Amino acid sequence: METKQLGNTGVYVSAIGLGGMPMSIYDRPPESQSIAVIHRALDLGITFIDTADSYCKDESDKHHNERLIHQALTSYQGDISQVIVATKGGLMRPDGSWGRNGNPEHLRQTIRESFEIFGGDKPIDLWQYHSPDPNYTIEASLTPAKEAVEAGLIRFVGVSNFSVEQIKQARDVVDIVSVQNQYSPWHRQPETDGVLQYCEQENITFLPWSPFGGMRRHGNLPDIQAIAQIAQEKNVSLYCIVLAWLSSKSPCILPIPGASKVSSIEDTVTAVNVKLSDAQVQKINQATS
Repeated sequence: METKQLGNTGVYVSAIGLGGMPMSIYDRPPESQSIAVIHRALDLGITFIDTADSYCKDESDKHHNERLIHQALTSYQGDISQVIVATKGGLMRPDGSWGRNGNPEHLRQTIRESFEIFGGDKPIDLWQYHSPDPNYTIEASLTPAKEAVEAGLIRFVGVSNFSVEQIKQARDVVDIVSVQNQYSPWHRQPETDGVLQYCEQENITFLPWSPFGGMRRHGNLPDIQAIAQIAQEKNVSLYCIVLAWLSSKSPCILPIPGASKVSSIEDTVTAVNVKLSDAQVQKINQATS
């Protein structure tokens, strides 16, 4: 498996990760199936898994995905010493909806809960502030993360759904190694809002969430003729072409597609070996602009 450095940390992870969200929301698969997916991902060399305290059905189910991932890791028979689990805090799930909560006291509590769920014996590998809450300053909301780093509860810190200006504010509080923003053929804002360029310039890992357009749009991938044609030419799935296209955009990009089936993660991993020519990248650019 090809690897990439996580920010400037000196830590290398697989060039493609596994997103845990589909295993814990809405029509979640049976637990045994999800664990099989995580185990297969590890078998295939994936060493970066992305989750969040809010990947659950509602507040009564909080931290579901974190617990699932920890269970999968502790039951895995192979070596997990190089696996990095990235979690997030700062979103709430009242009645299954999504809402921001940047209250420092809440974030202190959820960081502690995530730390305990992952075993409580080593720092959370990467903790990300899920989305800036306008009710609190970025400094106030990230102070608990800074404290947690100093206390040995968190190893590295990242942010999600942040603008360049907000990333700069965050870096004044604590070292930021990753940014996780939406990026897909339908949502190319990181190319124009300066975030992708800033991450590349500052050696910050960019984690594109919802790379296939999310639950509403991933079924529309065949409608993008350029992607469908290149997939046919290369004899790979549409998803592999999207991941290869994203990876071609910048060396700082580390895709984290979600999976809830073993076949999905097996297909995802093949994308690491798919390389697009400049002409093919341009063709997709034009088709999705």
